[in-house]
Amino acid sequence: MISLVICTYNRDAYVYRTLEHIAQNDFPFEQYEILLIDNNSTDNTVAECQKFHENYSMVNYLYVKETQQGLSFARNRGFAEAKGDCIVFLDDDAFVESDYLKNLSGYLTNFPEMQAFGGRIYPLYETGKEPDWMSPRLIPLVSAIDKGNEVVLFDGKSYPIGANMGFRRQCLEQIGLFNTALGRSKKNLMGGEEKDIFNRVKQASMQILYLPNVQVHHVIPEFRTTIDFVKKMGEGIGMSEKIRCSNNRGGYVCALTKELWKWCGSIVLAVYYLLRGEAPKANAIVKFRWCVTKGLL
Repeated sequence: MISLVICTYNRDAYVYRTLEHIAQNDFPFEQYEILLIDNNSTDNTVAECQKFHENYSMVNYLYVKETQQGLSFARNRGFAEAKGDCIVFLDDDAFVESDYLKNLSGYLTNFPEMQAFGGRIYPLYETGKEPDWMSPRLIPLVSAIDKGNEVVLFDGKSYPIGANMGFRRQCLEQIGLFNTALGRSKKNLMGGEEKDIFNRVKQASMQILYLPNVQVHHVIPEFRTTIDFVKKMGEGIGMSEKIRCSNNRGGYVCALTKELWKWCGSIVLAVYYLLRGEAPKANAIVKFRWCVTKGLL
């Protein structure tokens, strides 16, 4: 069985459509389950989830309230409630393709050595267009990923994005769950929990694959296309990295050293975009790097 875990906090505008896209897959109902983990929503999330349950009563669906605030707590609760051998984590505003489950099931069968995976994520801008500051360096800020049309390893420093990722049960049982000191809580923009867990997967010499045909369209609200959001994300990433390395002085020094090298790369890229007359891209790269450094320090 495939367990699809959707963690949500005050996203009533999207959560019904997220659930509905899964239920509309042409895939046997008995071969998957949906777990909706409500992390203390105060909007109309409960009503939207109830409406889904009424309209799609044939789906194996479970609504759970997780009172410990934070995405990592919610994801860990989802794993605790899941019955499947494959645990998928989707964002509450990520709409799966109609062949998502069929394709994922095929990959799970054809790649038995795969212990974790991430699928393709298309950004779905509510404004209808990509922001002028966007560049390949910053595309992860809108949780988008496209590594091509072939199955490839997430090697080196690359890893899946949380809007569309998953694990075999035995993988999480071996390496442990999400670090609850990391990740978003309510409206903060901290992260790091995905990097942390996939680093542990790699340290255990387990294979993480990119699955091109396991696809979602991820909603990008207008506020996520502003420079202010870029700055807040940068600071949250820096703070998360500091927490992740807090118990290892050598690791923190290493993180600071890497940050210096990233500054070199960011300056080179900024100059490149300035020479091309693309000042918004240069501006965003420098401001993002500055805020990461600020959070790290």
